[in-house]
Amino acid sequence: MSPPREGGCSCGAVRYRLGSDPLIVHCCHCLNCQRQTGSAFVINLLIEADRVELLAGEPVPVDVARDDGSTQRIFRCPGCEVAVFSEYGWPELKFVRGGTLDEPSAVQPDVHIFTRSKVPWVSLPEDVPAFEVYYDSRTLWPAASLERLDAILARRSAG
Repeated sequence: MSPPREGGCSCGAVRYRLGSDPLIVHCCHCLNCQRQTGSAFVINLLIEADRVELLAGEPVPVDVARDDGSTQRIFRCPGCEVAVFSEYGWPELKFVRGGTLDEPSAVQPDVHIFTRSKVPWVSLPEDVPAFEVYYDSRTLWPAASLERLDAILARRSAG
């Protein structure tokens, strides 16, 4: 594992520590992410929820509508309302917002997704996979991450 990663919101009321490296790091260019962040894309570190240790505060869940009719749960600081992480229907998996890390430059995307709606002035690196929509995790994720994903799936089907 790389050095422990910590982060939090703007006001410092919510602080967290990641208990391991993420499964994978997404750079999402979808229109939902653009609207919800007010930016051209979002960096998400996908990691098991039980590996996100809250050090201070308790983010508040806010259900946000998506273009496809589904919702995503965004966890925000109750004070400054910064989005710290999201959940897409699987409470066992968090999408930690890379910009909330104490050192956001310490992570780089493993994959760019939903590039069909990428703003034209963003150039993508040639050495990072990019997909117009989503992709098949089984063909892209490292073996260790797939083992961790399979553990999540096993717990879901046992529960």
